[in-house]
Amino acid sequence: MFAHLCRDFVRCGDTTRERVREFLLNPGMWAVVGYRYRRWVRTRVPKIVRLPFALVGLVVQVLAEVTSGVQLSSAAQIGPGLYVPHAGTIVVGSGSTIGRDCTLCHCVTVGHRGGGRDPRAGSPVIGDRVYIGPGSAIVGPVTVGEDAVIGVGAVVVKSVPPRAVVAGNPARVLSEHGSFELIKYPGSDDDPPRVASLARRPAPPTEPCRDGDRA
Repeated sequence: MFAHLCRDFVRCGDTTRERVREFLLNPGMWAVVGYRYRRWVRTRVPKIVRLPFALVGLVVQVLAEVTSGVQLSSAAQIGPGLYVPHAGTIVVGSGSTIGRDCTLCHCVTVGHRGGGRDPRAGSPVIGDRVYIGPGSAIVGPVTVGEDAVIGVGAVVVKSVPPRAVVAGNPARVLSEHGSFELIKYPGSDDDPPRVASLARRPAPPTEPCRDGDRA
């Protein structure tokens, strides 16, 4: 729990002062702290002594949801480095999986679709370093690849490839330039998985040379 919280903390700014201010004053990050505690209780505390910890977790959950509007199910798997820049109407369902160093903006839904014997039932699996923009929804058994960007108001009901930038309802791929400018963390420029993913990003298009541009 504490290792994950430390990673969440360093996503809150470039300096210690910025991080402390964001961690203390942003209700979205209060919800992250509550999730980490409840996840720890759910996965690490033995059942024989879990009840008092679970009761504390219930109080923490209610307070976090009332103050922030953020619901992060303790049954969801969320990697370290989660950043919630703004509070307000965020729901991450119980079957969802979110990778490392992701950003969840306000009014986001990550949730289950279907039930029973529905072959389309399931929950999203979101890769590392994904930026999920305001008002977007990721629903059902879809996969979102690493370093992807889910644009404002996008509704994702099909899988998204790594480094894709998607928008619209239903979401469609606009580019393959990824979240590299949107998600930063200490050591990101030298992080081997990020560096390898960045190397696979297509080069930006070059403008044709005009007569007046020639020397």
